[in-house]
Amino acid sequence: MHRIVFAFLSLEQHRRAIESSPASYRPDRCPHCGSGCMWCHGCYGRKADRSADGALNPMPVPRFRCPSCTRTCSPLPLCICPRRWYGWSLQQNVLQLLIAGASLRRTANIFALAYHTVRRWWRSLVVAHGTFSFHLCSRFAELGRSAGRNHFWLACLQRMPLCEAMAWLDRDGITQ
Repeated sequence: MHRIVFAFLSLEQHRRAIESSPASYRPDRCPHCGSGCMWCHGCYGRKADRSADGALNPMPVPRFRCPSCTRTCSPLPLCICPRRWYGWSLQQNVLQLLIAGASLRRTANIFALAYHTVRRWWRSLVVAHGTFSFHLCSRFAELGRSAGRNHFWLACLQRMPLCEAMAWLDRDGITQ
């Protein structure tokens, strides 16, 4: 099962899809045991709208339960990051500024983020770069022409937004 569903680029699209066709999120198989019959198991609310008023919070995220192993899973739309509080676009802007040569502290001040958050995002990208670049280059050969980590990520982010790159990695079974 893929944690990220390749659709619904905005929270408004996601909300409409949940209301009109929640089955579009249903996984084909259980990600844990491989059984092919997942049941709808309700929704949970997630704070995904990071705007000043947060009008779209809580955002419903569908849950599915496997009758065989009784475990649940919750596929997310492309616009919501798994296991992260901040959105993909903010993370992309932060990473682009760091790639351009700004310091961690300056980047944190510009985006009004904690220094440790910016450092954690940068370190996780640096540590996972080899795996991420290998899988993205195997899918998008033109990215293999980039010399070095910074040039690779600049080329990647020019080709597609960070959310799409992470969705492709998720599809390949790579977790971030």
